[in-house]
Parts: sequence; C-alpha cells; structure tokens
Amino acid sequence: MHEELENFERNMPPPHCNPIGTKWVFKNKQGENGIVVRNKARLAQGFCQKKGIYYEETFAPVARLEAIRILLAFAASKGFKLFQMDVKSAFLNGFIEEGVYVRQPPGFEHRKFPNRVFKLQKALYGLKQAPRAWYGFQMGSVDKTLFLLRHGKDLLIVQIYMDDTMFGGSSHALCSKFSEQMSREFKMSMMGELQFFLGLQIRQTPQGNFIHQSKYTRDLLWKFEMADASPQMSPMSTSTALDADEHGKEVDQKVY
Repeated sequence: MHEELENFERNMPPPHCNPIGTKWVFKNKQGENGIVVRNKARLAQGFCQKKGIYYEETFAPVARLEAIRILLAFAASKGFKLFQMDVKSAFLNGFIEEGVYVRQPPGFEHRKFPNRVFKLQKALYGLKQAPRAWYGFQMGSVDKTLFLLRHGKDLLIVQIYMDDTMFGGSSHALCSKFSEQMSREFKMSMMGELQFFLGLQIRQTPQGNFIHQSKYTRDLLWKFEMADASPQMSPMSTSTALDADEHGKEVDQKVY
C-alpha cells in the first residue's frame, strides 16, 4: 500500500478537473504449493478514465504460452538453468506523461485538507496506461517479450510477462550479473530456480524440463469436494464396449 502512496503529489484540483476515484483491491500471489509469496494492493479506478483525456496508450506486451514452452524446450536442449524474478509493483516504475488526478485513498485522507486531490507522478496499478509506461525496453522484431544478450560465447535469454521475469543462460555468472543489475534498477524479488510460472508448475531435471498442473488439479478436486476420491489411470472404464453411432455427424478426430 505504501508503495502506491509514494507516487502521489498532493494538489488542489485544477479548473475543469474531474478526479478519478480510488479504491483498494487486495490480492495474494501464490507459489506452486499454494503458499502466499506476496501480498498485492491495487489502487485507482481505471474504468473511469476516458481515452484522449486521461490516457492515450494502454499497451504492454505479454508472452504467449507457446513462447514460454519453446523457451523451456530450448533451455532443456542447451542445458540452461532457468530462474525467475518478480518486479515489486512493476507498474509503479513507469512515469506517465498525462496529467492524472485521483481522489485521496480511503484511510489516507489528509485531516486538514480532505478535499484536495493527488496528482500522479508515476503510473498506478489500475490505470489504463500503467503497463505501457513501465515497459520502456527495446523489443524484439518477432517475439516482443523475448530478449537475447550475447557476451562472447555466452548467451542470456530473458522472457518477460508483465511483472514476472524468466531468464537463463549458458553462464551462471552472466545470470547472476543480470540479476544484480535488475535489482539495482528496480525493486526485484529473486525467486530462485523457475518452478511456477503462469499457473504452470515446472520441474527442471538433467533429463529435461517437465510441465504439469497438479496444484490446479488438486484445487479442482477441493472445489468440487472430491479431494478424497480414488485416483484412476483412465477417466473412464477401459472395458466399456462402445457402439458406432451410424447416424451421428462426422467429426475431425485430430481435434480430440
């Protein structure tokens, strides 16, 4: 919460200014075992903003799931160890060009000046231009979330998804240097070897990288009160005799 509040400058509202309302939204970020690894607070009501007045662009590139899988396969083929970093309040690292005013956040109103508003100095979570403001790096020509760095014979690969950063390379020293540089530039949280990314549980072994969603499966079982159900090798009986539906519509078997 205090990270959000550091981006304010208290002002009297200028003429014809319609300040954006504020609302706290809290969320827990969980790890692969469902344990809370970070508490997040989101402030502002971006749905109140009008394009051309409060913001111009809202773009922030995100990695495709296919690109992440390709990176995992490439890292396995090259023997790279992948690591993960989390940018603390990534959207708060970007300066915004537009003049944006918001009402004082609930619980943090000034006693002497309750009617004053805040002028934003940096982007807030919940503002439509926040992703675009933080993302100031040079993008690749094909995958705009993938970055490569060649240092002599060594190679460093960085994949970015919003405030999550996945990286790895042929040199552990190069990975450590990248981590240190990022930590100096931003408020980073080093999460160690890549184990959980976008809902995917990842296990890195000398035999290869394996993706599974056992946590997601367990959560579904708990949701539908089937946590004590007996596991089966097949979702249905293997001895059931199935008759051909001669009057049914033809389907493309490759889809299934």
